[in-house]
Amino acid sequence: MSKRDYYEVLGIDRNASETEIKKAYRRLAKQYHPDLNKDDPDAENKFKEMKEAYDVLSDPQKKARYDRFGHEAAGAGGFEGFGGTGFGGAGFGGIDEIFEQFFGGMGGMGTRRRQRGPEQGDHLRYDMEITLEEAFHGGDKVITIPRTETCPDCDGKKTKSDRGSETCSSCGGSGQQQYARSTPFGRFVSMQVCSNCRGEGAIISDPCPTCSAQGRIVQERKIEIKIPPGVEDGSRLRVSGGGEAGMRGGPAGDLYVVFRIRPHKVFQRKGSDLWIEQTISISQAALGVEKEVPTLEGTANLKIPDGTQHGATFRLKGHGMPHLRGSGRGDLHVKVKVSVPRRLTQRQKELLEEFAYLNGEEVGVESKGFFDRMKDAFGGG
Repeated sequence: MSKRDYYEVLGIDRNASETEIKKAYRRLAKQYHPDLNKDDPDAENKFKEMKEAYDVLSDPQKKARYDRFGHEAAGAGGFEGFGGTGFGGAGFGGIDEIFEQFFGGMGGMGTRRRQRGPEQGDHLRYDMEITLEEAFHGGDKVITIPRTETCPDCDGKKTKSDRGSETCSSCGGSGQQQYARSTPFGRFVSMQVCSNCRGEGAIISDPCPTCSAQGRIVQERKIEIKIPPGVEDGSRLRVSGGGEAGMRGGPAGDLYVVFRIRPHKVFQRKGSDLWIEQTISISQAALGVEKEVPTLEGTANLKIPDGTQHGATFRLKGHGMPHLRGSGRGDLHVKVKVSVPRRLTQRQKELLEEFAYLNGEEVGVESKGFFDRMKDAFGGG
């Protein structure tokens, strides 16, 4: 299912300011939060969708990447951000979190001082589509992802000037401002992010022109991924430090590569085992035959004994996929399909009729064949 445009989800245009984005989020959070809408079965999904949109558009770096790459960044070739906590997805907190977002805490209780120390960068995910052959052999593959990286011109300091930054006069360096307001729930004292320094506690006196005082820029980066032999569909590989750049000297996030294996025309996979179908004729099933069957490394000989029934399965040990954890390989299972000919020559029909007669079997024939001639020879009616 395709995702809705994040701007459409929040009901804002693409030129909306940070204040407008935040205002739209607050309005929708109160409207769809599950704790406030327990009778609405769709509220939870709407809240998740709204929060996902806000998480992207409220972050300048994520917003820049989204404006540039759109949802393609999370589609085939799959790239998406996860936030600093990994594969969490878009969750939601309790009603107390909504109070915190709206009012900064109830009555001043539960307010949290903004942490301005080093922060790890967001983790990223990349869905890599590979063939079954690539999963069998393993190997190296180069991918290209857009990600935020530390600005090379200011080294993440947001300014190239020796003057650096100055303490914010509005919040005194705390990054927060205190407000008192009356609400339908009573009078609340709240702590909000300082509007002057945006919670940084400092004002950049000479912003870096390369990153616009963000300390990070969006770059396309080529990363070499090692595909482990035997990798399974849905397996995840962590590339340490391959995610978004950290903030204020924090470490980069990680890149999680999720492998997706394309369906194969010949083989079906079940764990480390492979399954194929092999068609043989009636005579081969009755008399036995030695067949060459395909494997992911070429072919292998399979001895099919006489009297083999349709649907019988044979195993070729060690011709499956490499075990992802441990040595050795799985097996190749060959399921036999006995093919019945659609068109027969007259001589072939006669031979089959004779075979059926010797077996005491009744068969239906359209033209006068062996049984009819036998009846004529013995004076049958």
